[in-house]
Amino acid sequence: MLSLARKLRRLPLAVSHTQKSTYVDVKMKWKKDRFFDSISILTKSKDLQPLISLKNIIISQSPENGIPISAVSKRARELETSGRVAAFLRRYPAVFEEFTGPKYNLPWFKLTQEALDLDREERAVYEAYRPEMVDRLRRLILMSKEKVLPTRVVKGMLWYLGLPEGFLRDPEETSKDGCFELVDFGDGEQGLSVIANGDEQVLSVLQREAIKQLGGVEIVSIPLFPSKGLRLKQKIEHWLGSFQRLPYVSPYEDFSHLDPNSDVSEKRVVCVLHELLSLFVDNSAERRRLLCLREHLGLPQKFHKVFDRHPHVFYLLLKSKTCFVVLKEAYCAGPNTELKKHPMLEVRKKYAKLMNKSEAILRSRRSRRPLEEVGEQSRDRGDVQSDGFSEGGISNEECLQT
Repeated sequence: MLSLARKLRRLPLAVSHTQKSTYVDVKMKWKKDRFFDSISILTKSKDLQPLISLKNIIISQSPENGIPISAVSKRARELETSGRVAAFLRRYPAVFEEFTGPKYNLPWFKLTQEALDLDREERAVYEAYRPEMVDRLRRLILMSKEKVLPTRVVKGMLWYLGLPEGFLRDPEETSKDGCFELVDFGDGEQGLSVIANGDEQVLSVLQREAIKQLGGVEIVSIPLFPSKGLRLKQKIEHWLGSFQRLPYVSPYEDFSHLDPNSDVSEKRVVCVLHELLSLFVDNSAERRRLLCLREHLGLPQKFHKVFDRHPHVFYLLLKSKTCFVVLKEAYCAGPNTELKKHPMLEVRKKYAKLMNKSEAILRSRRSRRPLEEVGEQSRDRGDVQSDGFSEGGISNEECLQT
């Protein structure tokens, strides 16, 4: 029997080369960052989605008269509310107004005037910026390996892309943008594909930044934003520098030629997740929600380790027993970024403010003090959370000092 050394000598040179690894086992402790933990649009995101879903149910059924609690009480699992639906509605009195129904003294709920006004603003923003929001969905589909995504996967991403819940319910409504077509996968499953547009070349955010700063895409690096007090070992800093100089593979390009165990492949995974989060409303997402995209975007089985290995790019926000992934560039780069602010972001921030106002109302009721007095005390204690995304953003230096 041939010895192991003789077998290895007989292997082709290319195979021997691909087995050579430059992998550095990067292990970093998660570090809490008060700046990200104080942004309302991020910390309220877990309850913000069911809140808007309940608002939409009331709007669709009876915006003026409201609905009985029995109409939604059994939909807690579907809406993913934290606790019973009735308790969830009572938690936000600035959005939902409770009153006694016309029969049997059952609790009913309707929207407050502030919530009604905000709903009209939300619909107006969608109508005005629909092409831009639809383009974000188009880019997401173009990132997939087959340039098509199952409709069940697309439905799970509508919230993050800022599209309404019923976007896919009417095929004519979906196809009127001239971007998509439905594909039959068989077994009753359908997919959404992008209609080809000639030789269109889609550039990622990182490529646009490289063109703006360097005039080309020969060298594409990932913007880094270290948190205050986060120190890296020297060997990790050396690895990070060499990692930035690795060849760049766009999320919209074919990657089948890459060795899945190479550093180039890892850089592609980081860039795919960077581009993915750049499409979302608040540039963040619940980490487990990204699992449905793993196979379609060509991500490794344990791609979540990338978030731990690259804390200068991503921040893990732990809130209500849930882990959210935040793209740091959106909050720390200021004007030095090609990230485009999502049109629906300002509306979502206003919903988050109503949620904060609800907390103040409940404190006022418990303490039996005027709402204005409770609000002033909250500001004095620093309880009022930042809404993030200041007009000009914040610089990298300001992010480090936060």
